[in-house]
Order: sequence, then C-alpha cells, then structure tokens
Amino acid sequence: MEYREYVRHDALGLARLVAERQVTAAELLDTARQRMAQVNPSLNAVIRRMDSQADAFAQAHAKRTDENGGAFAGVPFLLKDLFQDYAGVESSYGNAALKQAGFKPEAHAEITRRFIASGVNIFGKTNTPEFGAKGVTEPEAFGVTRNPWNTEHTPGGSSGGSAAAIAAGIVPMAGANDGGGSIRIPAACCGLFGLKPGRARVPGGPERSDMMHGASVDHVITRSVRDSAAMLDAVAGYEHGAIARLATPDTSYLEGMSTPPNGLRIGVLDESPLGIALHAEAHAAIKTTTKLLESLGHRVERAAPAIDGLQLGRDFLSMWFVQMTLAVDDIRARTGAKADAFEMDTRAMAHVGRAFSAQEYMQAFGRWQGYRHALADFHAEYDLLLTPTLANPPSRIGESATPKWQLMALRPLLHLPSGRALIRSGIVEQIARENLRHVPFTQLANLTGVPAMSVPLHMTDNGLPLGSQFVGGPGSELLLLQLGAQLEQAAPWFDRLPVLG
Repeated sequence: MEYREYVRHDALGLARLVAERQVTAAELLDTARQRMAQVNPSLNAVIRRMDSQADAFAQAHAKRTDENGGAFAGVPFLLKDLFQDYAGVESSYGNAALKQAGFKPEAHAEITRRFIASGVNIFGKTNTPEFGAKGVTEPEAFGVTRNPWNTEHTPGGSSGGSAAAIAAGIVPMAGANDGGGSIRIPAACCGLFGLKPGRARVPGGPERSDMMHGASVDHVITRSVRDSAAMLDAVAGYEHGAIARLATPDTSYLEGMSTPPNGLRIGVLDESPLGIALHAEAHAAIKTTTKLLESLGHRVERAAPAIDGLQLGRDFLSMWFVQMTLAVDDIRARTGAKADAFEMDTRAMAHVGRAFSAQEYMQAFGRWQGYRHALADFHAEYDLLLTPTLANPPSRIGESATPKWQLMALRPLLHLPSGRALIRSGIVEQIARENLRHVPFTQLANLTGVPAMSVPLHMTDNGLPLGSQFVGGPGSELLLLQLGAQLEQAAPWFDRLPVLG
C-alpha cells in the first residue's frame, strides 16, 4: 500500500479496507514500518520494535476465515512504554535502570489485552519521559522526541512519543495514558485529538488498578474523533477488582457520537490558575474555539469553578512526589540499581516524597474532595468547562530542562537524610512551578476524576498546533465525543499534516 493512500485513512478506515480485502494486515504493517524508517530517525518517537509479534499477528490474520477480528482488525498500532506492558517485551518507562536490566513483564496489562482484542497489530513502543513525570518527552535513557510540526519543539509529554508517531503518519492512533495531562498535552502540541476518560472507565490493572487514586487513566491519542470513540467502546468496562463499576451509555460511543449536542452552556477559564500570564497564542486559541462554538449555537461565557488553582497544583505535586518515591524504591529493589540510574529531577521528587508524613499526604488527598464539589457546583450550571490545553505553544527542546546550576545545588541536598531540606531550599517548588507553568489547566480533571479532551482547533502564527481543552462532569465521555465530532465536522483537521521527509 502506498503511503499517500495509507495516510488518507483513520484507523477505522484502514480496518474497513482490510475487512473488504482491499489490503492485507501485512501490507499495512509494511507501510507503517516504511514510514517509521523514513521519519523516526529525526523524531525518535518509537524506541522499541516488536517485529516478531507484529509479523506473527499479520500471518495469523491472513489465515482468518471469520470476520470478527475486532473493530480495528489489522491496523498497525504502537503502545506507550509506560504501564502498557506486553508480556515478554521489555518495558523501561523511560528509566535507565529498567532499560539496563532488560525488564520484561510476565503478563500483559489489562489495557494491552483489550487493545489486542480490538484487533490492532502492535509493532512497537513509543518514547516517554522517565515514569511519565514531565510534560515534555526528553528522557536521558532514550533521548529527546521531537515534534513533527517543527523538530526544534517538543511534542509534549508524557505520551509524546505516541503523539509524534501519529502526527508523522506512522500510525493513525497509539496508546497513551494521562495522570496529569499526558494524553491532552501531547495531543495539543501535535494537532491531534486526545480524550482522557473518567476514573474507572478504562482498566488500569492488574498491577495498577486505581493508580494514583484514580487520577491516572489509559486510552489512546488519535487523528479522528471516531477512532477515539471506537477504541473507548473496545477498552472501557469493569475489570476484576476495580474500585467501581460504572454505568455504560445506552448506545455505543461510536454510534452515540453521531448525534450533535445542541445549545450547550460552556464556561471559559482563560487565565492561568497559577497566576502566570498566558501566551497570546493561548488566548488566540480560546478566541478561535469560542467563535466556532457560538457559530454552532452554543452559549459561551467567562466562568470557572471556585478552586484555588495554586493549592490544587501543590496537592497534585504532593501526590506526584510520593508516587516517584514508590517508583524509585520499587525499581531499586527489583534491579539493585544505584541512585544515579535515575534522573536528578526524579531523585529530587522521590526525596521530597519521602519527607511527607502520612498526615500531610492525607490532608492533601482530602482536599481532592473539595475540588470535586467545586467542579460539581460549576457543572450544575454549565455543561462544560473550556480552557486552553497549554499556557503557551509547544516549547523548544530543552527549554523545560532543569538548569545546570539547580542540578548542582540539588546534588548535595539529596545526600541529606530528609527531603525537608529540599522543601526549605525552595528549589523543588521552583522546579514544580516551572513544570506546571506550561500546563496549569490539565491536572483538575485528573484529581476530580472527570473526563476531559483536547481538540486541535488552532494553529499558531509560526505553524505549531495549540489545542483547546474541554472538561466535562462525571460520566460525560459521550457528550465530549459528540462535541468533538461536531467541532471536527465544522473545522476539519484530519488532513492537516506536517511536512516531513
């Protein structure tokens, strides 16, 4: 299959070609591999190949006589190299210790099982920052991933490798997950659609069910809204041992998204909750989105939930630092790795995480309930909250890296017995503020457990994408998909692709 034909189709479109025997799974795989060979050297989006697994799948698919191979039967697909474990295939999570140890999980993650059941042909894994802890994808263990729209800029993170691979035309969709914006941020950076499902909508087990108190959720990044809907149909649903069993829609997400929403009332937050000025392009993105919404008959007005955004950011980072402690300690126990097998920022976060008392951690976690109540009060009046996905256009490669002087100052502090010294030094809070400065809007949906999406409606003056975020109430995945499909029809983005080799 020629690439120019391949890239004209979304995943459902490719699956239909396979079902109609116009193309084989092996031919699609060959095209995806050729495109990967062409663009990946300059992007570093795919960091691990799975040739034997993909070839075996394509061969088995050629022998199938039934047509019940899943909605995406035969479509090339990439996993994110973070928690989307594939049995017997190395998982590194962006970490040098796991990479050096050649860690291979013994079992599939449940999300991987469901991806496989959807019919996709998994042929590789995508790059991610160490433990998904940053909004850029620049891990020391695997190197920098670059944005196909401009390789001097980031594709975002932590699902930056997946987003770059999709935007570059290697695959029409890829695995992603989101614990603080990691689906929506790279979707916004790369001109793609990114839906973060709500808490417990998609499985996270068997090892990580309800990870980060449900703040972290798996799904995909896509070029089309309907691919996201169809994959949600494939992967959503109760898993054994999950904390909740959510009601399912009366119709499938794919079928239901074809009904456009009418007369939504949408509140707009166009100021950073951290009190830092937004880039002019972020305001322009909201203006573009607002005009489009109003042209479709929706009511848009400035309004926001009554939440202390700075405190929410602190509480998010408290949880994140403790998670880093758990990750570092677990991997050191598994591999025998020394401290220098982890990036300095990771070590600093883990060191601070150890300094939190159980009481302090639970006080921070307890405030999540207040954020949920405030957002529920907002949604009692407004159907959706609209914000910029990012506070500024995709940053330049290395712009978010911790300055060398800070790394030098951190090193001696990490040898102190308590992270309290780090907290008192102010360095960690400065690092945290710097990281959240670019992405102050996405954590709200994670801590409150509600669905949210980034929609690619704006291009900056220098040709970079910049998405707009919509935050829904509990169980609003279908409403978000309906609006996403309506916006996609009104302002199509599917054929808007970067120019690469």
